[in-house]
Amino acid sequence: MHVTHLSLADFRSYARIEVPLEPGVTAFVGANGQGKTNLVEAVGYLATLGSHRVSSDAPLVRMGAERAVIRAAVTQGERSQLVELELNPGRANRARINRSSQVKPRDVLGIVRTVLFAPEDLALVKGDPGERRRFLDELITARSPRMAGVRSDYDRVLRQRNTLLKSAAMARRHGGRGMDLSTLDVWDQHLARAGSELLAQRIDLIATLQPLTDKAYEQLAPGGGPVALEYRSAALDSASPDSVVDLSAAGTSAGPGPGPDSAPAAVAARPRDELYERLLAALAGVRKQEIERGVTLVGPHRDDLVLNLGRLPAKGYASHGESWSYALALRLASYDLLRAEGNEPVLVLDDVFAELDTRRRQRLAELVAPGEQVLVTAAVDDDVPTVLAGARFLVADGAVERV
Repeated sequence: MHVTHLSLADFRSYARIEVPLEPGVTAFVGANGQGKTNLVEAVGYLATLGSHRVSSDAPLVRMGAERAVIRAAVTQGERSQLVELELNPGRANRARINRSSQVKPRDVLGIVRTVLFAPEDLALVKGDPGERRRFLDELITARSPRMAGVRSDYDRVLRQRNTLLKSAAMARRHGGRGMDLSTLDVWDQHLARAGSELLAQRIDLIATLQPLTDKAYEQLAPGGGPVALEYRSAALDSASPDSVVDLSAAGTSAGPGPGPDSAPAAVAARPRDELYERLLAALAGVRKQEIERGVTLVGPHRDDLVLNLGRLPAKGYASHGESWSYALALRLASYDLLRAEGNEPVLVLDDVFAELDTRRRQRLAELVAPGEQVLVTAAVDDDVPTVLAGARFLVADGAVERV
């Protein structure tokens, strides 16, 4: 799969821009602040319905404009599609596929798939659990676009349940009569239903990623591993809020690798109905504390992916170089997984090489060079390894020109 044309209107710094693209490597080169990242950010938005730089759409709309438009022509095999997103901060976004307006924004998911490397990736190792949950959930949705609906359902139920809990907590604090919480059981069931589906998908994904991540880390930092992925969830052991499920063994025993015939052992060991019951039990076990605090205390929204390097957690123990290698290994593993499942994603390397030492820079370049489409941003030509030869665009003063 590759993008053949990118069109932006009032997106970030661009009033209007048209960029023809082709398979292979394309590098966007220019000084900082000229709009290089804006181009690849737009491609990434089509794949995830979100930015890797900001959490809301408002900063994506050019100052003074009411809306932004991202449009891309995409080719996969013999099939071509035109996908368009209109970003309307404060209002519903709109989408079109092949100029049809009868689609929802999440219907475009899966048309463009990306794996994006960026300086922000260091937060996968050093950042808060939310960074790692987002990594898992975006990859889950890339594998199965229908999961966008499951994630949306879970977030909606969580908000409504939290509203009920917050009202109950405020009533208690102000000495009022206790609220009728009979509906909480219903919300528990809704939360457990969507949460168990999300949890099952995360466990499946981590088990499959484990051997791929270990392999990628060895390629980037020979002899520096092994790495191990563990899923931390109170819901998997309601008696222990600090439960850690080690999926490294399940991942390595999951068969020959990712693909339609692979079946990670972790999923077979934890079917969805079991996860549903565990979530319900975990919610029941903390209900008193939830009513006191006014917030949902267990569920996928509070889980974490624990990244171990050797016998120690990478967060807090890994060096800067080791942390970078780990983050890159997770992205490379994601790329290998999506490619093995039949739709090779666009590789995006946003100002990554300037962050790496010479050895890691060269190894990463060699690993990604064979990709069907690789988009690179760099401040200067020298930051782009020679192995990534291909098209070059100069980005300056609001213009994108091929050189």
